[in-house]
Amino acid sequence: MNRQFHLLINGALHPGAATFDVINPATERPFAHCPKADDVLLDAAVDAAQRAFPAWAATPIEQRAAKVEALAAALESRADEFAALLTAEQGKPLDQALKEVRGSAFVLRAFAAMRLEPRVLREEGVTRITEHRAPLGVVAAITPWNFPLMLLVNKVGPALVTGNTLICKPAPTTPLTTCLFGELCRDLLPAGVVNVVCDENELGPAITRHPGIAKIAFTGSTGTGKKVLAATADTLKRVTLELGGNDAAIVLDDVDPVAIAGKVFEGAMRNAGQICVAIKRAYVPAPMYDAFCDELARLARAMVIDDGANQGAQIGPVQNRPQYDKVSALIAESEGTVVAGGEPLDRPGYFIAPTIVRDIADDAPLVREEQFGPVLPVLRYDDIDDLITRVNGTDYGLGGTVWGRDLDRATAVASRVASGTVWVNQLMTIDPRIPFRGLRQSGMGTEMGQEGLEEYTQASVIHAVPLEA
Repeated sequence: MNRQFHLLINGALHPGAATFDVINPATERPFAHCPKADDVLLDAAVDAAQRAFPAWAATPIEQRAAKVEALAAALESRADEFAALLTAEQGKPLDQALKEVRGSAFVLRAFAAMRLEPRVLREEGVTRITEHRAPLGVVAAITPWNFPLMLLVNKVGPALVTGNTLICKPAPTTPLTTCLFGELCRDLLPAGVVNVVCDENELGPAITRHPGIAKIAFTGSTGTGKKVLAATADTLKRVTLELGGNDAAIVLDDVDPVAIAGKVFEGAMRNAGQICVAIKRAYVPAPMYDAFCDELARLARAMVIDDGANQGAQIGPVQNRPQYDKVSALIAESEGTVVAGGEPLDRPGYFIAPTIVRDIADDAPLVREEQFGPVLPVLRYDDIDDLITRVNGTDYGLGGTVWGRDLDRATAVASRVASGTVWVNQLMTIDPRIPFRGLRQSGMGTEMGQEGLEEYTQASVIHAVPLEA
């Protein structure tokens, strides 16, 4: 790719202090160079964001929202360009990349429609108590490699609408769509309101400890999230962490196992399983277990695994070599019966065939850990009460699904699952207008919805009474 990419610092495109290669996971070859920031450029970006903050915070919210709307429109107008770049750096099939781009524009518009109004807490006689919200300052948005654009705008949208300025740091394996988004910000926003810095994972500690940054909005692994939280202690930054999950699918005994197997398969294999709320373990009643596993295996064998840029590709590669090695090792050590897939494909690229593992124990690493790849362990159960104990026997609590024809019964089962979100008879219907949060080690704070918007503000309470004569 001959195109040049740049950092964005104080409204100007910057070539960086150096460059690094960006690998196409479908070929294992570099296809572009990304500019790299150092500590000096990071400080310059934070300084620019700090200087831009007072004027941006004072800009009426309607005008800030209009700018976010303009970003959405600009993103849509270049959707094909963004999608092709997203497929090249992340690996997902082009149709899925296009959905991410268009979905990102939808997210920006959803936040642009939200407002922060003073809230009356008490009004009695002459006493009036109101809660007001103000922006925090400079927000660092640190984003992962599985949905590099969507998870970026999940942070950029609410931060801008509420009057904050931003430092955006993408994952080093998928930095280019963020750089391209920075070009939109350069054209549409005042200098310094959004800044983009890229690295090869060297700048994380400096960002999380930086005294000029007021909030960290992080999406990534639980292990890294713990390091982020620890690093913010000295400056008492506000922190939002959206971390890992080990989401269970519970199949009840009143459904057609073949039909539901198709839905569970989709929920496990979309984006090659690299979704925080993907189905990562499935629990099936013993009488329908064989039929369910057989259908999963049939679906897995029928999938077209290919470079996401090729027409007809249904599942692309795992995004990077370390994740490919991790998933491959979990499959090799699964201790269950592999009925489909089971091995990396013998071709260039980080391709792993969709893998179904049955007859596996609850304490197997493939069940206990978040595999984050195209593999699904399937477990059987006989008793609902025992099942709930098994499902909740994890450190995670991000999402989950329940599948049942009796909606009241399925909803009652869902209410017993210890997760921030549980979907009944649907897959990952994440809506930017609805709060999304994790329990336990799946995160802290809220993203999306009105509560997610408020995470980017500081509340203050004003107690007012008339002055006595």
